[in-house]
Amino acid sequence: MKMMMSRKALEEYGLVNLGTINWNLSPPVLVEHALARKEAMLASNGVLAATTGSHTGRSPKDKFIVSNEEYAAKIWWGENNHPISRENFDAVRSSLSAYLQGRDVYVLDAAAGADPAYRMPIQVITSLAWHNLFARQLFLRSNESDVTSTRPGFTILCVPHFHADRRVHSTRSETAIIVDFEERLVLISGTEYAGEMKKSVFTVLNFILPAEGVLPMHCSANVGPKEDVALFFGLSGTGKTSLSADPGRRLIGDDEHGWGDNGVFNFEGGCYAKCIHLSEKYEPQIWNAARFGTVYENVVLEEGSRVPDYDDDSLTENTRLAYPIDFVENAVESGMAGHPQAVIFLTADSFGVLPPISKLTTPQAMYYFLSGYTSKLAGTEAGVTTPQATFSSCFGAAFLPLRPGEYANLLRERIEKHDVRCYLVNTGWTGGPYGVGERININYTRAMVRAAIEGA
Repeated sequence: MKMMMSRKALEEYGLVNLGTINWNLSPPVLVEHALARKEAMLASNGVLAATTGSHTGRSPKDKFIVSNEEYAAKIWWGENNHPISRENFDAVRSSLSAYLQGRDVYVLDAAAGADPAYRMPIQVITSLAWHNLFARQLFLRSNESDVTSTRPGFTILCVPHFHADRRVHSTRSETAIIVDFEERLVLISGTEYAGEMKKSVFTVLNFILPAEGVLPMHCSANVGPKEDVALFFGLSGTGKTSLSADPGRRLIGDDEHGWGDNGVFNFEGGCYAKCIHLSEKYEPQIWNAARFGTVYENVVLEEGSRVPDYDDDSLTENTRLAYPIDFVENAVESGMAGHPQAVIFLTADSFGVLPPISKLTTPQAMYYFLSGYTSKLAGTEAGVTTPQATFSSCFGAAFLPLRPGEYANLLRERIEKHDVRCYLVNTGWTGGPYGVGERININYTRAMVRAAIEGA
C-alpha cells in the first residue's frame, strides 16, 4: 500500500481545507514546533516535557469499537469494549474533520510489528507536534518494505482538543477513543494522554494477528547471552519495563510483542517507561534514555533550572518517558528473537499474600493468565489514586477485542510445544497489605527473576 504524501490522501478520511500539513518531520524539527507552539518545555537534559491536563492515564470507559454484522460476533463486548453505531462514528468523524479545517496537522508514516511477515503500516495524524514526536519514537520507523507491502494499514487520528458531544455523538463523555476495523481507522479525541495512541494500535494487532496464528502479548521481552528469551507479562506499573531492562541481557521490547512460528517479535520501536521515583542506581537503562529526542509525559520540572524531579507526583504518579529503543545500549536491533525459555507473570499483589516467586505448571499458568490477578497502580488509569486489586484477563484485558480464551489457547499451545518454564512473580507488597507492608525491593525481584531464567 503506497502512502501518498498529499492533501488528496488525507481527503479520503474527510480531512479537507487543512492548514499546513507537516509530513514525517525529524525529531529536532518536531521539538522546535512543539516549543514554538508552546505545547511543551525543554528540560535541562534536552528532553521535551509535556503535560496532559486532566487526563493523566488511559480512559477505558471511553473506548469504543464500531459494531457491524461482520465483526459483532467476534468482539468481546463489555466494560473494555463498548459498541458504537456506524452512524454515530460517522458523526464523530464529521465533527472532528470540521474542527480541523484551517488547522495544521502532523503526519507520520510508521509501522507496527518487527517481523516483516506480520508488519502493518500505520499512519499517525496528530494536531499536536509533541504527539507526533511521541508516535515517531514509539512506533517502528517506516521503510521501503512498509511502503510496498500489500497488507492494509491503519490510520490513527489524534485530536485531543476536539471534544465529543454526548447528545450528538452518543459517547459517554467529551473523550472518545473509537476503533473502526472496517474502515481501518482510529479516532482519539478529548484526551492528551499519548498512551492512547500506542494502546489503540495494540488493540488493532490483538484483533488481527490471532487469525494468522500469532499470539499478541502484553509483555516485555529480553534475551540472554545464550539466546535464552524471557517474557514478562503484566499490567502497567508492575515492572515489565524495569525488569526487562537488565544490563546482563539484551532488550527486545518493553511492552507489546507477538509470538509466531519464528519466535518472538516486538510490535514497537520504542519504550514507554514509568519514571516516578526513577533512580540511576536501580534503573540505569531508563535513566540514560532521558536525553534529546525523548518525551517526558507529566514529569514535573524544577522552576528555573528545568531539572526533572522524578519524585514529584503532584500531576500524577503515572509519569512517563517515551524514547526509541536504540537509546537502550544493549537492545536487539532487529526486534526479533527465538522462542522463549521462560514466561514470567508479574502481579502487584496489594494484599501482600502471594509469595515473591512461584513456579507454575502449565494448568496453573493458564489459570493465572486467564484470571490475571494483579493491581491497578496509581495513575495508570483515570481515577486510580491507590493500588486497586483487579483481575485483568491475559494481563491486558483492556486491550483485548477478542475473548480471552482465544489468546489463552495460543499461549498453551506454545508453552507445550516449546517446553517453556512458567513463573508467577509478586512485584507488589510483602509483610502486609498496601499501607502496612512494604513494596518488594526491585533488586530482590531482579535476583529472583535472574535465577528463574537461568533455570535455578
